[in-house]
Amino acid sequence: MFNLVQQSYQAGWYTLDNVKTFVMANMITKDEYKQITGQDYDTATEPQPA
Repeated sequence: MFNLVQQSYQAGWYTLDNVKTFVMANMITKDEYKQITGQDYDTATEPQPA
């Protein structure tokens, strides 16, 4: 899953909020989030469910 999310983020198909959703769903880790986005995962700014 990490590779798919990373490639999609780099291609511009996923936003930071999209990548955070994968962390919330336990599909990638907070460390992987940082590897993908270059930013620390901040739980205070988690996207709200629709």
